[in-house]
Amino acid sequence: MNPARRRPALVWLLTAVLTAAAWLVPLTDPPAADARVTRIDVFSPSMNRWIANDVITPATGAPTPTFYLLTGIGGGEDGISWFNNSHVRDFFAGENVTVVLPVGGAFSMYTDWIADDPVLGRNSWQTYLTRELPAAVEQRFPSTGLRAIGGVSMSGGPALDLAIQAPGFYRAAASYSGCPMTSGPLGEAIVRSMVEVGGRGNAANMWGPFGAPLWTVHDPMANAARLHGVEVFVSAASGWPGPIDNHDPGFVVPQTIGGAAVEALAAACTGLFELRLRSLGVPATFRYYPEGSHSWGLFEAELRDSWPLIARAIGA
Repeated sequence: MNPARRRPALVWLLTAVLTAAAWLVPLTDPPAADARVTRIDVFSPSMNRWIANDVITPATGAPTPTFYLLTGIGGGEDGISWFNNSHVRDFFAGENVTVVLPVGGAFSMYTDWIADDPVLGRNSWQTYLTRELPAAVEQRFPSTGLRAIGGVSMSGGPALDLAIQAPGFYRAAASYSGCPMTSGPLGEAIVRSMVEVGGRGNAANMWGPFGAPLWTVHDPMANAARLHGVEVFVSAASGWPGPIDNHDPGFVVPQTIGGAAVEALAAACTGLFELRLRSLGVPATFRYYPEGSHSWGLFEAELRDSWPLIARAIGA
């Protein structure tokens, strides 16, 4: 069969595994009030709208580095996020870092789109995350000017891409259970399954038609050599469920079925990315977990394991 004819079927197949687990995560109770957490609204001129951001600050009040932590396919707009589904506030309570968690960017790949989308609107997330938001954060909170970025699932690859697109801006970048690949038949299918089928947008409004240069420009796999000098952490699990997942008993079956397939795909992407970086001599840390099925329990373990490397890179 012609590869071009196989792409639509591949897109729909990947959609079934990439989006199922995301919608099946039960929401936690609303976070309790915390004096160390501030929600700030930052106006984005590039998107002509206000963006909400949760900021976790250290108790000292002294200048600190900043860690930008992106969430998954729903952008946190669906209530599913690091802030709502993990213990990030407790984990960073004693750390010398300001953690910024943007709320928004559903199905956007956290990149600048070349055109407004009829469904997903205007997306200029690269501009927001490398210019607009950092300027606002560092004006309001004492900062050392050192930064890192991490992303999970949909935002894992984009976190690496942002470090590539803005050289020297982030000292460290992490991808947790993501797929750092956007070009070629598989990369295109993975991206389109999230943007087009999951979000009902048109990926041509993002980077142009398939095969257009921007699909490769924003591919961490193709541009891996540009990660020299960045502390890179990339992780994924086997997809085999286990205690690390900490699944809600009422959702074990659907979470396991959807999450296992998603995580297995993330592990395959991560393995290919490791081979690519090793071939180029780009230093990076890769972590593979023997169990874990694309769950917040797994994501939190990945975050905790990455933090010593990230903290060292940014002086936290």
